Amino acid sequence: MKTPVTVLGLGAMGTALARAFLAAGHPTTVWNRTPGRSPELDSLGANRAATAADAIAASPLVVVCLLVDDTVRSTLDGLELTGKTVANLTNSTPGQARATAEWVTTAGAQYLDGGIMAVPAMIGGPAAFIFYSGAQEAFEQYSGDLSALASPAYVGTDAGLAALHDIALLSAMYGMFGGAQHALALMAAAEVPAVPFTEQFLVPWLTAMLTSLHGMAGDLDNGPADTAGSNLAMQAAAYENLVTTAEAQGVNPMLLVPMGELLRNAVASGAGDQDLSALVGLLRTPAG
Repeated sequence: MKTPVTVLGLGAMGTALARAFLAAGHPTTVWNRTPGRSPELDSLGANRAATAADAIAASPLVVVCLLVDDTVRSTLDGLELTGKTVANLTNSTPGQARATAEWVTTAGAQYLDGGIMAVPAMIGGPAAFIFYSGAQEAFEQYSGDLSALASPAYVGTDAGLAALHDIALLSAMYGMFGGAQHALALMAAAEVPAVPFTEQFLVPWLTAMLTSLHGMAGDLDNGPADTAGSNLAMQAAAYENLVTTAEAQGVNPMLLVPMGELLRNAVASGAGDQDLSALVGLLRTPAG
């Protein structure tokens, strides 16, 4: 018999998690603050608990997927957690994850924090993965069970590390999407069709440029190369054309301006002969 699991929270993601556990053959208890949410889970064999306390009592592994960190606290506060493993997959900050870990551990449970790198439709599929951090013993015990959801990636005993990895990847994603949206706005202003531009040029270009991240990471870990492939002084000078063109096309350059400021600051600090990896050091300097 596979490990019984409990899923607290049946929003779109929580429902997908419960479905994946059920599909993998785990006895699955579900609970949601609003009764009757996701009724299709009943026909799939889920046990619907009347209260969060009943749901937690039903399983040794409790997976939490609620809206925000405060909801996690208000749901679990005062409930019996002794001997349980709580895997909290609610989106949070590293600081919130560490605080929740301390609170849950004090209540007698083992704590894993998780960062889901997938949309609900991807859960249970090969492309999804979830970061975990916190109690290593708990991860080793339940990693096989958690694999029903997505590939598990354990990143350390510091409970905040999963959230940090999650936020870092989301930051990269939104930055990339922001640049792509600006590019599409430029094309739309010139009445260039979006689909052929994206398929023929935008996606291949971004894919090719992503390979440069390997060199950037190497520079950060091992020190910069003797000669920059594309120095910041040149890039800062050319970058002005991006802003000027946006304004001429009637496109708001708000997504471009911060990078231009960072490039100019890098040159002013004496890093004009270095490559893009030098910008990381500037970003680590507090603003203001």
